[in-house]
Amino acid sequence: MRIALFSDTFWPQVNGVALTLKRFTEHLEKRHISFRTFVPKINEEDLFTNNIQCFASLPLLIYPECRIALPNYFTIYKQLQQFQPDLIHIATPFNIGLCGLYYARKYGVPHVASYHTHFDRYLQYYHLQFASSLFWRYIRWFHQSCLATFVPSHETAEEMNQQGIQGLDLWKRGIDCNLFNPDKKNKAIREKYNFNERYMLLYVGRLAPEKDLDIMIDVMKRMPDALRSQIRWFFVGEGPMLKQLQAEAPSNATFTGYLSGEPLAELYASADLFVFPSSTETFGNVVLESLASGTPVIGARAGGVQEIIQNGKTGLLCPPRDPDAFIRAIVNMLERPERLTDFGHEGRAYASTQSWETIFDDLLLKYERILSSTASRRNTFSA
Repeated sequence: MRIALFSDTFWPQVNGVALTLKRFTEHLEKRHISFRTFVPKINEEDLFTNNIQCFASLPLLIYPECRIALPNYFTIYKQLQQFQPDLIHIATPFNIGLCGLYYARKYGVPHVASYHTHFDRYLQYYHLQFASSLFWRYIRWFHQSCLATFVPSHETAEEMNQQGIQGLDLWKRGIDCNLFNPDKKNKAIREKYNFNERYMLLYVGRLAPEKDLDIMIDVMKRMPDALRSQIRWFFVGEGPMLKQLQAEAPSNATFTGYLSGEPLAELYASADLFVFPSSTETFGNVVLESLASGTPVIGARAGGVQEIIQNGKTGLLCPPRDPDAFIRAIVNMLERPERLTDFGHEGRAYASTQSWETIFDDLLLKYERILSSTASRRNTFSA
């Protein structure tokens, strides 16, 4: 099986899609499956390899972490003609994905797509909701010839089904339970970040309007007096709201910038609660990372997050954009330490069942079934 993968985001970018696709290519190498990846170039020092072809790119206006590639189709054509892929997987509806789609349709190569981001929901946060109907018209056209469209959650599948997208299939996300582990809890965190508050509450992700971070300021400021002074809030990440959050947040907030690897794992494991108000997630990788670290999560009952958090078992779900509900949930958890412990154990147990290896192998089986079905139809037609 030879796979050609097209994406507008890839490592070293820091987001769930980029890291998922990087892990997937590593899994393909582990399984000795030939592949070619066509992605944007982020830095001048990015190097071409036999498996990865990079193209110049520009940041997407409303989502700079996603790049608009400026691909050379002639280069892509030559690479694909030489490689002769059995299957093309398109993980972006933008420029570089269009090149993969055009080639697949023109030369009859079986092709699938994956849908990763609720861009239509992002539009309202940037006062562009008038473009929503145009977005979905384009997405329907883009996916119409795909033999399958993989989505990370049932909620995303329901949304796309309502928009008339066919051939939907589930491709969830996994977790590295060796990296994200309760054993990474580190008492030195307090000295490193110079705080003495009793509780540590954590947010990890892009600091942007679509993450519903405006209500976090409200939550922080309106916590009951008895708890407010006992909480240290940590924000891990960067984005367009960073300066606003720094200006409006109370003094018991710490902003770390982007973190990854061991430093991030230590923060997850050392936190008492992970608070994630975003209602726009197709999945919510950071929620699974927190559960794997033994840290309960308070999140919005929306998007893919509500399919990861088991309400009343591994965390609590709140109505989207309801600061009062988030305050009540935080108080409920912090005033009952035994719940923090029990929820942490349950979250870790759940995360341990979500290995990347199993999830990627399942995707490869789906690839094989699609190719087998396509071959059968061709043989029937030829006969």
